[in-house]
Formats: sequence, structure tokens, C-alpha cells
Amino acid sequence: MTLPGELGVAVSAGMLFSKQYFRDPAATLHAVRELGRVHQAVLPNKLPVWVVTSHDDVKVALTDDRVRKSSAELSAIMLSKLEQAGGQAELSAFFSGNMLVMDPPDHTRLRKLLARDFTAKRMEALRPRIEQIATFAFRLPMIVICDLLGVPEEFREPMRDWSQAMMGEVAPEEGIVASRRMTACFSELIQRKRAEPGDDLLSALTRASDDGDQLTEAEVLSTAILLVVAGHETTVNLIGSSAELLSRDHETRERLVADPDLVPKAVEELLRLTSPLSIGTTRYTAAPITFGDVEVPAGEILLVSLAGANRDPERFEQPDDVDLGRGAGHLAFGHGIHYCIGAPLARMEGEIALRELLSRFPRYAGVVPAEDPRRRRSYMVSGFRELPVILAPEPSGNLEAGSSVHLS
Repeated sequence: MTLPGELGVAVSAGMLFSKQYFRDPAATLHAVRELGRVHQAVLPNKLPVWVVTSHDDVKVALTDDRVRKSSAELSAIMLSKLEQAGGQAELSAFFSGNMLVMDPPDHTRLRKLLARDFTAKRMEALRPRIEQIATFAFRLPMIVICDLLGVPEEFREPMRDWSQAMMGEVAPEEGIVASRRMTACFSELIQRKRAEPGDDLLSALTRASDDGDQLTEAEVLSTAILLVVAGHETTVNLIGSSAELLSRDHETRERLVADPDLVPKAVEELLRLTSPLSIGTTRYTAAPITFGDVEVPAGEILLVSLAGANRDPERFEQPDDVDLGRGAGHLAFGHGIHYCIGAPLARMEGEIALRELLSRFPRYAGVVPAEDPRRRRSYMVSGFRELPVILAPEPSGNLEAGSSVHLS
């Protein structure tokens, strides 16, 4: 079944993760939503998946016991389907041993151990450092998460490249190479921390808790990789996409410049609109589950479209508009037991970054037309590969004057 859509072409579920999708995810999701509530699609690495796009169905998929994340079963299903499809039959370290690919009781135990050190007090203590280094866009979150973990300077630049590769920015085989290199890097760092522990989070993760419980070597390794990748990707894309949106929405930007106390509300609305994590982390169906009139069989890979849920017109009135009084309800950080443990840090970084940008450069302007910025080509995250702007354009509006920089 196909029908005309906003994209000016015939719409089908096969458009998910196509060139049209990467060029304009929101428009594609709006068009595809008209075809139903769950869709079969194929990822760039040839993995066949089912994709849930409505707000209500995404919340069900994030909490229903028939949808699971256990890494052993998930990996077996993914590898089997990749082999059948002729894809790269090796998985990134992102799918191994961290709490994002665990079900209770393993997930409960690991999250408890991480929460022991990933505290609100430790996060708040970072505020002066974040205000000191506020810069756009990937540098701020990468510096913060590396400071938090105690990653030496020499490893930080390559970690950004490895993270992008693991998020699907390159060919699948290159992503696997990046995964191996990040694993080797953190293996070395963990040994250093065990020998000479500091007051950083990576050192803390190697220590036993008060009741004697402790992460295994593999759990420390996978958790460190998770924190670097997930701990900065969401914030990078929140900052960059927010800056891009506000460069076009002059009315909202002027409100925020006039009243900076509105920035926290703006961050929540921008999280909903930009959905930095476009697709939630991978799940599988342990039993058949029905969405609308479509049954997804057991043993299938299920993806939840957080971006689709966050612009679902059945949940949000005028879902494509900025409404600073809209209130809570977005799923940008997930829902249920896997709700993002780093959400407070991401919010803090987003608020500080936007306050600094709007305070120092209230009239910044995009250099290229809105449809031309280079978007990222990752099915998991949504954002821009580069976003050139003029920080201080001439009063006449001449964008040739002033200093051009990249908010990416």
C-alpha cells in the first residue's frame, strides 16, 4: 500500500531508513504513520526489523514483558537474521554486556551499581566545569563525559570518531573496527584505574559496593563504552538540533533571550521536537505482540521510534509547533526501567549550552537554507553532521559579514 505524502513521492514503509528518511526524518515518519502503527523495514546493515511509531505503542513496547533486551537472545536473533540477509555477521560492543541490553534481574543489579556512583551530587558538581567549557556542539558533551570517567586527553578525539562509527555513520564493517578499538582502549584504561584509582567514575566502577557486590571486568568495560556513546550522543544532537531550530524560529528565540528562565521549559520541548535519540535501543519479541491490527511474531527485532512517538498528533496537539507551555510527556529519554540514567546530566548540559549561546550571540543566523544542513546518517540518533552559522551578523542582516563557525 502506498499513498502520497509530505515528501512529494509515493509513501511506503520501505522509506524508513532510506535517503528520504535521513534527509527529513519527521516528514517521513508523519507520512509513514498514515500507513499503520507498526511497520517492517530494513536497516542499512541489512537487518530486517519491525518499527513502532505511535506514542501509546512505544510506551507499551518499552514496558511490556513480551518485549525484551537480554543480550544473549538479542545477539543470537540479530546474528541469525544478518547471516540470512547477507549482512555483516558481527555485532558492535554496544550490544554486549551493558545494562541497555539486559533484563531484570541482571539489569536491576547493574543499574543499582551504576546509580551508586552516577549520583545527582556528582552530576551537580560538574555544573561549574560545564559553564566554563560551554562550546558547541560535540565538544561540550564529550569533554564532560570524559572528565566524569577520567579519560585522558589523548583518547578523547578518537573516541568521538569511534562513537560516530558505532552509531551507523559509516559502513557496517568500519563500525565493527571502531567498536574493537574503543574496547581495546577502555580495556587499557580500566587496568590503569585498577592500578592507580582516582576520584573519577571509571575508578569508582571498579570498586566493590558496601555489600560487597561489584561489576565484573566485562561489565565495567561495557558500561564505560555505553556511558561514552550514550552519554554524549544525545546531548550533542540536542544542542546542535536546538540551535538549528532556534535559528529559524525567531519568535521562540526572542522569548528565550528576553526571559532566560524559560530555557528549562524550552529544553523539554526541544527534546520532544528534535528527539536526539531517534530510535530506542534494540529489543526483540519474546512472544507475539499486537499493535493495532498487526501482530509481530516472537523472535523478531523490534525498534521503537522515539521521534515518531514525540510528534504523534494523537498525543500532542500541533505536534510540529514549539509550545513552551506544553508540559511533560515526551519520550526522548525513554520510559520504564530503561529510562536514561544520564537524563539529568543531559538536561543540565543542554540548558547551560543554550543559555550561553543566546546570551552571547542572541542574533546568530544559519548560513545555509534550512533544507541544506548535512544531517547525520545514523538510524539511531538524529542531528547534524555540521551546522554553519554566523554568530554576529550585521544589523542589516548581511550574512556575509561576521564570524562563521560550525555548531557541530
